[in-house]
Amino acid sequence: MNFPRREVVEAIRAQFPIGCRVQLDQMDDAQAPPKGTRGTVLGVDDIGSIIVRWDNGCGLSVAYGVDRCHRIGGEDE
Repeated sequence: MNFPRREVVEAIRAQFPIGCRVQLDQMDDAQAPPKGTRGTVLGVDDIGSIIVRWDNGCGLSVAYGVDRCHRIGGEDE
């Protein structure tokens, strides 16, 4: 696995702050929630994975360099 530099992790944390809303674009896991599932960011760990509480109850994180999600909502999230 390719771990990101500290600067990259900090940039991910800035882009996906705790409490923001995200939508899943792609996840490479048999237990992944369906594409388009939305959730709330709980944090970003030290290897750049975005920890999400998915609206459907799934607990899988968005893995850095493997999975993809994007932020949704406005500035007043």
